[in-house]
Amino acid sequence: MRKLFGTDGIRAVAGESPLDWKTVYAVGLALAHQIEKNGNAKRVVVLGMDTRESSGWIAGVLAKGLREGCVAVESAGVITTPAIAYLARKHGFAAGVVISASHNPWEDNGIKIFGSDGYKLPDAVELGIEDEIFSRLERVSTPDAEACAAPVVNDAYRAEYEAFLRGAVPGLTLDGLHVVLDCANGAASAIAPELFAGMGGKVTLTHVKPNGRNINANCGALHPEIVAAETKANGADLGVTFDGDADRCLFADANGKVVNGDAVLLLAGRDLKAQGKLAGDVVVATTMSNMGLEAALKLDGIRMLRAPVGDKYVLERMKAEGAALGGEQSGHILFPAMATTGDGLLTALLVLDAVKRSGKRLDELVADLKVFPQVIVNVRVKEKKPLEKIETVVVTITEAEQELADRGRVVVRYSGTEALARVMIEAESEALMRKHAERIAGAIRDAIGV
Repeated sequence: MRKLFGTDGIRAVAGESPLDWKTVYAVGLALAHQIEKNGNAKRVVVLGMDTRESSGWIAGVLAKGLREGCVAVESAGVITTPAIAYLARKHGFAAGVVISASHNPWEDNGIKIFGSDGYKLPDAVELGIEDEIFSRLERVSTPDAEACAAPVVNDAYRAEYEAFLRGAVPGLTLDGLHVVLDCANGAASAIAPELFAGMGGKVTLTHVKPNGRNINANCGALHPEIVAAETKANGADLGVTFDGDADRCLFADANGKVVNGDAVLLLAGRDLKAQGKLAGDVVVATTMSNMGLEAALKLDGIRMLRAPVGDKYVLERMKAEGAALGGEQSGHILFPAMATTGDGLLTALLVLDAVKRSGKRLDELVADLKVFPQVIVNVRVKEKKPLEKIETVVVTITEAEQELADRGRVVVRYSGTEALARVMIEAESEALMRKHAERIAGAIRDAIGV
């Protein structure tokens, strides 16, 4: 059972366990030992962070632990999560580490680790690091603040990543388009303004003034309705909104309608198939993707497979199937021919390129995606007891599945990053959907709710 790592690294309130000074220091020591065990010839880690006010001290404490384990640290400063994955792979660093809590509030932070191949660490490796962290905690003291200065930033790394993004869409011009970009006051704020400046067209930048505490605050992919409203108010052709570390993005069309990851998978799947680049005519989504996506892809002769929630699990299924496209409704889109992880900026450029080449509007390209009514109810829980061991919850879920049959879906799972149980119901009937969602949520609340 995981104690520290969730589906997207270690995440908590900054300054509180497991993101207190002592534990972060132990993480650095444990990662250094993992690198030593792997026999990495290049004992150097590349480090990046988002714009939270806690990112600097966490980077410094983590670097202190790495250095004591005889591992050098290179800093790319404020940069996106996928940029670190790209740099780790390009330069053969022993690991890439990102200090970020993605879409969480500013008070939170996190530590994400990539291997030298640019991929997130396998579960078994994370569990091994966890064991070592706990072992180290029994033997180490909290380091002195004076010895934990954040490493010096090398701006060349950001320039390298921007060059990679431009090279992914050679010749892309936004001439004739008006695009609104919501950078969530996060990591995209350090890259998007310069990246899009030379692409022509009209680009309206919003939420690009991070102050350490405004990341994701009423903006970004957590609140896509904001960019949707701004797109319509500005008379723009489309909008793009990123999360705090820019590993995912969502869109808005000219009518002010949110275009989520399911719609992006439909658009990208069709575009790749038309180019003969959709291996096996298959797309990998998750258990949360709408039934309407599966139906729309099927009309184009594309099979949709499902993986557990979490982009690392989508990627695992993609590797097994040899798939060229996969992703999540939340906006994590994976193009393994180009990147090892979800990349919001890359996705934005590829979608813009597809829109330009098609000569159509974004809403026209996904107009036939008929979305089944779907609701997600979050229940805050005091413990993540296996749901299959809570009889009242099992009975309620079974009743919902029997009544919905092939006219809907039930997905109940724990969040990988928060103390939440998520109840998702999808059905042809909105009344049935809401009835069962509330019944299951109520059963969970009664059993283990806060």
